[in-house]
Amino acid sequence: MTQMNWLVVYPEILLLVAACVVALVDLYVTQPARCLTFWMTQAALAGVALLHGLALQTGLGAEGAKASVYAMQGLVVSDPMGHLLALSAAIAMMITIAYARPYIGSRELLKGEFFTLAMFVVLGISVMVSANNFLVIYVGLELMSLSLYALIALRRDHAVSTEAAMKYFVLGALASGFLLYGMSMLYGATGSLDIPEVFDAIATGQVNATVLSFGLVFIVAGLAFKLGLVPFHMCVPDVYQGAPTSMTLMVGGAPKLAAFAITIRLLVEGLSGVAHDWQQMLIVLAVLSLVIGKVAAIVQTNLKCMLGYSAIAQLGFMLLGLTPTVVAGSTQLAANGYSSALFYLVTYVLTTLGTFGLIMYISRQGF
Repeated sequence: MTQMNWLVVYPEILLLVAACVVALVDLYVTQPARCLTFWMTQAALAGVALLHGLALQTGLGAEGAKASVYAMQGLVVSDPMGHLLALSAAIAMMITIAYARPYIGSRELLKGEFFTLAMFVVLGISVMVSANNFLVIYVGLELMSLSLYALIALRRDHAVSTEAAMKYFVLGALASGFLLYGMSMLYGATGSLDIPEVFDAIATGQVNATVLSFGLVFIVAGLAFKLGLVPFHMCVPDVYQGAPTSMTLMVGGAPKLAAFAITIRLLVEGLSGVAHDWQQMLIVLAVLSLVIGKVAAIVQTNLKCMLGYSAIAQLGFMLLGLTPTVVAGSTQLAANGYSSALFYLVTYVLTTLGTFGLIMYISRQGF
């Protein structure tokens, strides 16, 4: 079902307007606790979560709750998976900001930029989970990534945090480069940037097989960078350790949902015709992430660094749900695998919120 209106993206419009309003209002807030902008941010995120929750419950279009609604000339899609992930991301960011407020307040980091950038992170995630076009995915990815770079570097007078921001920037730049190059090769192989049209081109055999194979390799490598999988995990533990704990929670929480969403959009919805190829790559990435993530975590002496390696291993577990789903061209097992991976990831994000919340609770200045 296709709609040519703005109603499908009204949660994102609300979030964009709220981020701009918070940035302007904070210019006139003199209270160090930033109570006004804090509650405005929480109200905006709660409103976005409510809108996605209502859309998830009632569905859009005449087909009911499971209908997929396409809008903006087919650039975005509104479906249950997108609403669930956007809802989870908004709730995760609300909890993160609530945890982070006393932590960053004691370190003189509680400024309007923190709230505005946090909302832009959620906006980027929302764009990514609802994308139906390669370029929309990339726009959402850059919006989320650039906001995270700025958040990690917010503590400018701290050398370790600055180093973590630089490492995360290099890691994110590599991921973006791999993804963009892979998308360009897929465009060259299929002649389209729209995910459904890429699927149709592969299904009908109207593709350049060699270029498609190269594009698939770069896409999987870029997704592995964004998920922090072995062997593309190099800077993840250092970023977890060096960034302020509240910013580490932002990196390890809601953005994982966006990475899962674009994995589903690109590999499952667009490239399921070559699932036999990317499933083998994911199996290797999953096994390496499980083994190295668990073994390296054992010998860590820093709690945040240990959780960084644990995140690598947990995402390896998540990948196991994506690997055996298409067998001999049959998608009979696909729904169970993808839903299991989604459930595992949402559970992991909630667990991460609790873990880092406890770390921030017991943290003291100089301790």
